This record gives sequence, structure tokens and C-alpha cells, in this order.
Amino acid sequence: MDIFKRLLKLAKPHAFKFSVAMICMLFVGATTSALAFLVKPTLDEIFLKQNAKMLQWIPLAVVGIYLIKGACSYAQTILMNFIGQRIVADLRAELYRKIQTQSLAFFTRNPTGILMSRITNDVGYIQGAVSEAVTALLKDSFTLICLVFVIFYRDWQLAIIAMFVFPLAVYPIAKFGQKMRQVATRTQITLGSLMTLLQETISGTRIVKAFSMEEYENRRFSGENERLFRLNLKAVSINAVSSPFMEFLGGLGIAAIVFYGGYQVIHGQSTPGTFFSFLTALIMLYEPVKRLTNVNNTIQQGIAGAQRVFAIIDLVPEIRNLPDAAPLPRISREIEIRNVTFRYEEAPVLRNIDLRIRAGEVVAFVGMSGGGKTTLVNLIPRFYDVMEGAITIDGRDIRDVTVESLRGQIAIVTQQTILFNDTVRNNIAYGDIVKTEEEIAAAAKAANAHDFIVRLPMGYDTVIGEQGTKLSGGERQRISIARAILKDAPILILDEATSSLDSEAEIEVQEALENLMKGRTTLVIAHRLSTIRNADRIIVLVNGEIREEGTHETLLACQGEYCRLYNMQFKENGRNGGDHAALSRE
Repeated sequence: MDIFKRLLKLAKPHAFKFSVAMICMLFVGATTSALAFLVKPTLDEIFLKQNAKMLQWIPLAVVGIYLIKGACSYAQTILMNFIGQRIVADLRAELYRKIQTQSLAFFTRNPTGILMSRITNDVGYIQGAVSEAVTALLKDSFTLICLVFVIFYRDWQLAIIAMFVFPLAVYPIAKFGQKMRQVATRTQITLGSLMTLLQETISGTRIVKAFSMEEYENRRFSGENERLFRLNLKAVSINAVSSPFMEFLGGLGIAAIVFYGGYQVIHGQSTPGTFFSFLTALIMLYEPVKRLTNVNNTIQQGIAGAQRVFAIIDLVPEIRNLPDAAPLPRISREIEIRNVTFRYEEAPVLRNIDLRIRAGEVVAFVGMSGGGKTTLVNLIPRFYDVMEGAITIDGRDIRDVTVESLRGQIAIVTQQTILFNDTVRNNIAYGDIVKTEEEIAAAAKAANAHDFIVRLPMGYDTVIGEQGTKLSGGERQRISIARAILKDAPILILDEATSSLDSEAEIEVQEALENLMKGRTTLVIAHRLSTIRNADRIIVLVNGEIREEGTHETLLACQGEYCRLYNMQFKENGRNGGDHAALSRE
């Protein structure tokens, strides 16, 4: 019932349209029963008594009834579909907004395909329940009430016999609906898994092809697809068996009515017109009852979809503004990390981290993979919240300021460049789309991107494809750097920004990064130690703890973990031959 209440709450702003639609549905039900009502005078007055006056009026009445019924049916269809589509559009927008407010941990727990399925398929089931099922439910209910009035008016004894069949239908209708909801829930889960598989394999098609895994992925897809096929077939089976079952019950009722009503006509206790008017209303009565059975199945599918949608809408974001959160002024002194511990599950990823970073300082974080480098810098823009300890900027706990003002002071350039299927201009101006052409071009020049941009087919108006597939790796990275330069944030995070580039591209990108770092508090996660030679400080993280701290030269002199990493990388690069010159320059 809570699901229905929430859907009705969404419909509340459309109360007037809904009221008009209900009036139209009432007229549809009334005109349908009026046709059955006219059977008696048609048979008794025209065909038996041969009344010429009734021959003039009844055909006109039939035409008028059909005109009213058609107009009302059209109006209620338009109104109810408007309400249904509006509710679903609002619900989809609310769901998307809610997803956008979630932390990175939420997206780790919920694959992309599952979330896409919630926004498209689950909301689609709700649309079917709201737009189609509710309309049919109200219209058929009104029709049912009007036809029941006709059969009781014509012959209450026959009506009681006919109504005896209806209680028999209540239990199977409920059972069919229960089974349909279970199948619908399983179908939506399977569909989400299928979309996750599609998203992964299409976006990762290079890896699939590189490892010749096409046949393996085909088998995975076929397995999920076959599972979805069986569930859909089961849903069809439930729908298919419910209609014949209701028809059989209807047939039992009609058989009893024909026997008893025929007996009354033969013995002069009723007229043929009365009997056939009753029988017409009864036959018309079973049609809305049968449709209501199918409507129940559609509603159960909608409820299953709504439960999954509201489950996300009801989630309280892990990262959110406190009631008294205030904007964070521009950093002027320092970032302080005090006794910070963080874990994703059981084992801590960071342990008792204490660190002060002065405004304008360049601090690099190095260590083996899994040491906690990325996790540590992800805590500063509150992608995750610390579990113990605190992070402050100029003495203010970042949990006490607004998330928007905090992230407004931070620019990020990552190893995995995130670009959108949009123009170069809009990708650079992402986050502040009102920037002028001159500001965008200046940022591109500082990022060493302007020259290749103007050579593109449409310059800054060139659409670069999904994830910037029309650009090289170095070009994508320079667009990302231009975006960070344009943001002009005082804090900069560089997460292995050059580790995936070749030597030539790295030189251009490194120059762009140096332009970006000027005058900013910079946190660098470095894989290539050659890129952090000039850092003010280097922090060595091992198993989530700060093991060493100092400059490049002092850490090498200590012959500790940093020196071990340096020598290991020097030997690897010497064997590979690619970056030997870069390292030897140090």
C-alpha cells in the first residue's frame, strides 16, 4: 500500500486532469451498459411488437451513445496518458538526481548496467502500471458497476446466479498476481545483469578482441539472454492461463443463465427482450472482469519496478551537507590530515595518517600498488568520508563545509581520462559552461592542446566521440588538463596523469601539467618516479602507512623504501629501454 500511496502522491498535482478523466471513464461505463439496456426495447418493441416509432428512435440513440462513448474514451486516454507519462518522467528525473548524489562507494556496489536498468526498464514497468493499468482498472470498474446495475434491474434472480461465479475468480486472480510480481522482480534483476554485461563488453571491446574472448563473451551473454527468455516466457504463460481461466468461469455462468433464463421465457415468466438484454449485459460484464485480471498482472509488474526504484530514491547519500554547513573560503594556509584511518570493508586501507600540506606546496605520493595513495587523495574532495580522524583545510573540518564549495576548490586530472561525447569546447568548459571563447582557448594553449584542436575538422566544435575515441591518448589528456586549468582551482590532484602515455606524448603532457601546477597546492600520485623529481616533498606509503617522507635526493640517500622503488623502476626501464634516458637525467 505504501507504494500506491507514493505513486498517488506523485499524481496529486494532476488532480484536476485525473478528475476529468474519471468522469469520462464513468461515461464510457455508462454508455457501454446503455447499449446492453437497449437490447430489450429493440427486441420487444421493434421485432416482436413491430413498433414503428421505436424503430426511429432506437437507431438514433445507438448512434448518440457511440458518439459519446468515443469522445469520452478519447479524452480519458489522452488525459491518463499525460498523467502517467508526466509521473514517470518526474520519477525518472528524481531517480537520476538521487543517483548523482551518491558517493563513489555506491557506484562500486552497483554496476552501471544495473543502474541503467533501474532508470529505463524498472521505470518503464511503472509507466505501464500508471498509464495503462490504472486507466483500465478505473474504466473497467465503472463499466462493471454499470453493467451489474443493468443485470439486476432486468432480472435480480438471474443476476444472483451470475454473481455466484465472481467469488470463485477472486482467489485465482490473487494467485496470478502474486506469481507475476515474483517473476517481474526476477526479470528486472536479470535484465540489469544483462545490461551490465553489455556495458562492460562494448566499452571494453578492445580488451575482448585483444584476448580473443569473443566466444567466451558470447556464451556469457547467451546464458543471461536465455535466462531472460525463460522468465519472459513464464510471464507470458501466467498471462495466457489467466485469460482462458476467466473465460471458463464466464462460460459456466452463461451456461447456467441460458438454462434458467430460457426456462423462464418458455413458461412465460419473462420476455425474450428482457432475457437477451440481461444476457448481453452479462457477456459484456465478463470482458472487463477478464481485462481486470490482466491489469492485475501489469500492476504487479509495476509494483515490483516501483519497489526497486524507490529503494534507490530512499537511500540517504553517504556524503552530504550537514544542516549548518558553510561555504569553504579559498585555501590560504594548509591541508591537514590528522590521524586518519579508512577501510572499504574489514581490513584498513589507511592507518593513522598524519600529514600537513602547506598552501602552494607540491607533494607526491608513491608506493606499491594497493598502498593507499589514491584512497588518501580521494578523501580530500570527500569522495569518501574518513572513518577515524579528520581532514581540515585552514583549520576547518571538510565535513563541516558544503560539498560544492569544497569540490569547487579542487581540480583533478586522472590516468583514466574522462571525456564526454560532446564538442571539444564543451569538454574543456565542463563545470563552467559560461566561460568565454577566449578563456577556453587560453586554457587549451596552456595545456599544449590548442594547436591540435584547430587542426580538427571543426576545431573547438568537433565532437570527439564517446570517451574521446577520436583523439589520441595524449590529446585526450591535454583536453583534461585544459579543463582543470580553466577551473582555476587552488588545489590540484594528479592521479598518475602521465603513466599511460608514450615518451613523446608524456613530454607535451608534462609541460602542460607544469603550467597547471603553478601557484597551486598540488597532490601527485606518481607511478613514474622521474615525474616527481622536483616535488617539494615525497610521501612513501606502504600498506596504508607513511613509511618515509622527504625530497627526492634525501630519500635516495636514506637507502630505504623509496630508494628500493627507484632502483626497481630503473632496472625495469633499463631492460625495456623506454624510459632509461628519462631516469638517467636524474
